[in-house]
Amino acid sequence: MTGQVVADALLAVAVLIVAASALGVLFMPGAVAKLHFVTPAAVVAPLFVAVATGVQEGLDENTGETFLALFFMVVASPFLAHATIRALRVRERGDWRLRPARRDEPDESGPDESGPDESGRAPDKVKEKTW
Repeated sequence: MTGQVVADALLAVAVLIVAASALGVLFMPGAVAKLHFVTPAAVVAPLFVAVATGVQEGLDENTGETFLALFFMVVASPFLAHATIRALRVRERGDWRLRPARRDEPDESGPDESGPDESGRAPDKVKEKTW
């Protein structure tokens, strides 16, 4: 009986976390700000669900599978958030870096003696021999 009450309380906390995250996603402007509110629903709420499963079921196969799934969610969440932010930056700015390299700055291969042609493209690095 006590285990059931504790499990229900943990599940209620998980539901409240997901509801608060949903409200944050609903009212925050911009995708980057909304992504911050997805994290509690993706990581913290499943932790409460896993603990509730452990309290109600004890140590058995279902609990092991639940904690294994939780482990993969916690490990994958930062990578998914990073990939999402990078995709947003590419979509908004055309490049994922903070400051794209300018054309007049030399790249790692060294300075280029000739500038871009009339189309704005940099010339090929292969130099032709002039006789």
